[in-house]
Amino acid sequence: MSKTYQTKFFKKHSILFHMKNKKNNLKKLYDSSKDGLSSELYTFEKIKGFCHEKNDTKAYGRFNGKTVLITGAKGDFGQVCSKRMAEEGANIGFLDILDTESIAIQFKKEYPDQIFHSFQVDITKEDQAIEISNEIEKKFKRIDHLFNNAGYQGDFTNTLNYSVKDFKKIIDINVTGAFIMLKTISNIMKKQEPRGGSIVNTASMAGIAAPPNMIAYSASKAAVKHMTVIAAKDLAPFDIRVNSISPAYIGPGFMWTRQVELQAKAGSVYFSEDPEKVAYQMVDSVPMRRYGSINEVIGPVLFLLSDDASYLTGIDIKITGGE
Repeated sequence: MSKTYQTKFFKKHSILFHMKNKKNNLKKLYDSSKDGLSSELYTFEKIKGFCHEKNDTKAYGRFNGKTVLITGAKGDFGQVCSKRMAEEGANIGFLDILDTESIAIQFKKEYPDQIFHSFQVDITKEDQAIEISNEIEKKFKRIDHLFNNAGYQGDFTNTLNYSVKDFKKIIDINVTGAFIMLKTISNIMKKQEPRGGSIVNTASMAGIAAPPNMIAYSASKAAVKHMTVIAAKDLAPFDIRVNSISPAYIGPGFMWTRQVELQAKAGSVYFSEDPEKVAYQMVDSVPMRRYGSINEVIGPVLFLLSDDASYLTGIDIKITGGE
């Protein structure tokens, strides 16, 4: 297994999600002493797998002058989405429980004709979400799109021993927090003129395929998927579309390394105790025989948020490599 191969996009924008900063970025959510993760990326030779990533026909300019909010903006998905949105002309509000001011400053330098603001918020607190959303509305004047992406992966533990404390934490962030942001931003979209907008929630294949040792996370993402369908019906009369994505094995990055190593440590009949073997077990279960890049997740996100998906609401795109 190669420790050096990474996608071209990852190389080009490595400053955005360098691994040595990732653990610091996520310290408020994850207990690094308990996880005990290594610095290994568990990447693969470029020749492994089929239907490799291409960028020949990417769309451009779909979000010129539009305002996009991204929760979990400091995570892997959030940072790559921010970059691609900025490249397509968007004004962006970066939301995270951690400070995102440095990201906003960097983007202002790279895209001086666009507007970028950072907002620190705990999405599980409705009063904070409302206060920040009102501030966002004043700064941007309107909100066109929301990537409702913030989340927490939680422990990898057999159901018999799973911590109730961690279960509640996952539900609070992934379900209640996602709902609070969905509700708060939708209310702004409903009253603005012209009204409406589009929202994409981050669900997961864990909520569909139900992997072992992830009872809380899987339950939370199943809830997000169903919440999306209900919200799509409730909000369609107000010209608001709501869809979701369900990524499967995506790498490289903090979350990939974490799931590989913690599934190995969890001890089950389903995965090896060797994380290198676990990485292969995971990708070899995929018809394309590889994991997806973070960029390959964000492509469908931008599609669903854009007017190209104007007749789509209440759907979930499985980003799985054919699973």
